[in-house]
Amino acid sequence: MKIMTLIALAALTLTAGCERTFRNMYDTPHYRPLAPSPLWPDGRSARDPVDGSVARSEGTFAGTTSGRLGGVTPAPVPGPYDTIRDDLRTNVPQGTSGATIELPPMTTALLERGRQRFDIFCAPCHSVAGDGDGMIARRGFPHPPSYHSDRLREASNAHFYAVITDGYGAMHSYARRVPPDDRLAIIAYIRALQFSQHAPVARLDRSDLAQLDRASPGGTTPPR
Repeated sequence: MKIMTLIALAALTLTAGCERTFRNMYDTPHYRPLAPSPLWPDGRSARDPVDGSVARSEGTFAGTTSGRLGGVTPAPVPGPYDTIRDDLRTNVPQGTSGATIELPPMTTALLERGRQRFDIFCAPCHSVAGDGDGMIARRGFPHPPSYHSDRLREASNAHFYAVITDGYGAMHSYARRVPPDDRLAIIAYIRALQFSQHAPVARLDRSDLAQLDRASPGGTTPPR
């Protein structure tokens, strides 16, 4: 009995030692700014930046800017639709908003890609239904407009393309996150979302009408 007790105590001791070792890995020691260190010949814990480093958060402006104020020439402000890819441009008079973009053929693959990209980049704010009630908006971020409003149902494809590329209002640019072909796929999916809420009754088949009858109060198909 005593031997079993000793073995159990030894196991507990080893387990506690392992946990302490892991805890040291979780909470690694760190130096305070300008603290000395015996690890380096000069005795300093702070190391000089490697050659070619670009200052971003140091000096006078570190608390309020990227630290590069005055060091980088601001990019020119793009004009209307300047960011639209050249091979997508059709009828873009200089200084006007008359741009149009032709979407690729509406295929299942295109809409599936558009839905995937939409759910990743757009739905958090715009919601999966496109009504502007996404989870981020519910938690205090400004609500974007609904895609089902008259204004956005009548908006051109070029408008959506420019917004994705350049941003709009509180929305930042997604030019670096969403390549041009995926922007077109997202626009195609937005059009599918809009059609899902505003499809003319004349374009519905019998099965669609039957579903509407079951979903409508009193079993009456709503006018469209």
